[in-house]
Amino acid sequence: MVVRWFGHVRVARARDLAAAAALLVVAGVAASAENPAHVGSARCAQCHRAETEAWQGSHHDLAMAEATEQTVLGDFDDAAITVHGVTSRFYRKGGRFFVRTDGPDGELRDYPIRYTFGWYPLQQYLIEFPRGHLQALGLAWDSRLIEDGQRWFHLYPDEELDARSPLHWTGRDQTWNYQCAECHSTNLRKGYDFATDSYATTFDEINVACEACHGPGSDHVAWAQAAAADPAKASEAGKGLVVDLADRGGASWVIDPDSGKPRRSAPRSSRAQLEVCARCHSRRGQIAESYQHGKPLGNTHRLSLLDEQLYFPDGQVKDEVYVYGSFIQSRMYSAGVTCSDCHRPHSLELRAEGNAVCGRCHASERYDTESHHRHQRGSPGAACAACHMPQRTYMIVDERADHSLRVPRPDLSLALGTPNACNQCHVEKSIEWAANAVAGWYPNSTHRGPHFGQVLHAAARGSSDAAARLLALAADPTQPAIARATAVERMRDYAHPSQLPTVQRLLEAPDALLRRAAVRYLDVTDLRTRVDSGWPLLNDPERAVRIEAARVLAPLLRQRLPEQYRKALGLAVEEYAQALWVNAERPDAHLNLGLVATAAGDAERAEAAYRTALRLDPGFTPGYANLADLMRELGRDEEGEQVLRTGIVATPADADLRHALGLLLVRQERLPDALPPLREAAELAEDQPRYAYVYALALQGAGESAQAINVLARAHERHRGNRDILVALASMHRDRGEHERARRYAEMLADRFPQDQGARALLDELRDLN
Repeated sequence: MVVRWFGHVRVARARDLAAAAALLVVAGVAASAENPAHVGSARCAQCHRAETEAWQGSHHDLAMAEATEQTVLGDFDDAAITVHGVTSRFYRKGGRFFVRTDGPDGELRDYPIRYTFGWYPLQQYLIEFPRGHLQALGLAWDSRLIEDGQRWFHLYPDEELDARSPLHWTGRDQTWNYQCAECHSTNLRKGYDFATDSYATTFDEINVACEACHGPGSDHVAWAQAAAADPAKASEAGKGLVVDLADRGGASWVIDPDSGKPRRSAPRSSRAQLEVCARCHSRRGQIAESYQHGKPLGNTHRLSLLDEQLYFPDGQVKDEVYVYGSFIQSRMYSAGVTCSDCHRPHSLELRAEGNAVCGRCHASERYDTESHHRHQRGSPGAACAACHMPQRTYMIVDERADHSLRVPRPDLSLALGTPNACNQCHVEKSIEWAANAVAGWYPNSTHRGPHFGQVLHAAARGSSDAAARLLALAADPTQPAIARATAVERMRDYAHPSQLPTVQRLLEAPDALLRRAAVRYLDVTDLRTRVDSGWPLLNDPERAVRIEAARVLAPLLRQRLPEQYRKALGLAVEEYAQALWVNAERPDAHLNLGLVATAAGDAERAEAAYRTALRLDPGFTPGYANLADLMRELGRDEEGEQVLRTGIVATPADADLRHALGLLLVRQERLPDALPPLREAAELAEDQPRYAYVYALALQGAGESAQAINVLARAHERHRGNRDILVALASMHRDRGEHERARRYAEMLADRFPQDQGARALLDELRDLN
């Protein structure tokens, strides 16, 4: 029951599941065991009525729908809202729903609402554009109860938005086909055509139905029909299911008699359920066209690590990360907890209300007491989730719980600037108050020991001991794999030969996140090491690891290789390119295609890829920067200069392109011309100490040493531990004969980097001068 509609597909949703199932029985289900087919939720409902009834009305069921009187929650009775200087009006006409708002050219136009998207606590609306593009309107409906919601609001109220902004609802960043579609419909095929920048997106069911999680069901239907005819077949292993989501293996939760804490009666032997959920409930990128049920998540998706933009240093959620990356940090995950231990898989409701859901495993008489939670029974602070799963608000109204299930650590807040559950409620109190309270309640707690967040924070600040601490974290098997992998990623900024033995061990780690991070580390090693250590990873069982190995080894294609090795590497690089083409509508995909082509020595293909990225998004800064750098490699600096100047016009607030232009002009010995863009870059990006450092060196070269020192001094106030700035300050003061000031900076340098022989030599020199 698939109907083509303006370049994409709508699916007629069966209101009467029993009647639709009967039609499917008559039609039969044609599929092979090698290639099972989707049969639709109506067919599933014929046997699984209880599960279907639980699913109906769930957030999965209501993930997306045709815009009708039954599905539209927003006020379309001539309601209006003014945001960013634009007054938008919502109204009905001819039985359809419309919005009058600014379009891609900034002019007001009338747009029919094609689909609803989501249900609670907000509902978004999708609008049809030419070439099959569906755009998510930036205005959403707050569907919470009347005392909290029932209003129109803008998802980006604090941004300076107009039709030119990447966040404007008509831009690529708000295109449903790429950003949202995979996780809101069943068996979605994006159908992007690069040549025409168009979509022919299809789905089997408009919402998240049975086979979105269980996989195509034709073999299961065949098993059920065979078992009905021959009861002996009912006990066949697998029952024709593509993936087993039970995740129990006969295990149950029991109370350990020694510790009094819950444990599984048998270890978790499968991650299938977790990874099926993680496909959508995680921050990840897609690297394959179609999801493979029952296969590792890394075959089709690349999970984000604890990036500074996404997580706080201790792993708490910062940006929208959708649960999984938090959960795999938790002790619950390491103990064997799965999603369905707490959540009912069909209704998505908790298995019990309030603290009772935790009490299913954790003895209430031990934990749901004032002696444990230190709050009055029944108060908000007595809720397990209030302390162990604090919420953060996204999309203005959507509160989401942090699934790292952590013990509150206000002591870490003092050291790292991270949030904590105590001060999230007690906003009028100081962090010191919270830390003292927790320490007084639990004086002998084992939960206030060292934390991986302290290491990641040290790395972000450039601490002198960051390299050693990152290496220790990466090698520590008691720490979460995602934290260890993040440590390996950060080690690239502190690369040293002593790290290589640990990295080589991690290349064989059971967890794919560690293997992926380890092979990526090889980027900072020589080609011989890359070959010796990275080549076996070209055959890794997970695609996310294989393609990282291919990217790292791509420079070998510039070398003379035996034909069998050149062919194997060429195929691996092609797999990497295919993973990028999955998102061919995105400029960053073509940027990475250009980078790998550059690494492989194919300048023509690299230039074409960078220019494609800029055609897709004229405001894409990395496209200009890398194209200009390619021009430099090819001896075409004049063209590179024009590329950078074009980019600066397109992105007037960008510092990176100004810095790159300044460096180009320095290389051309046009120092007076280089100073303005280098100054502008340093002023626009005060968080980038390198820009201030380079500008200061240019000033010194132009004979402006006093001004150079002023620039460095201001940068030092913001980046007190930066080695380059301290070296430059000490050296410039020395060269001006200001030996006492030079010595002070040299002492700071030696204290911060005690193992740095250069720092020690500079200090000794200055002491001799005194």
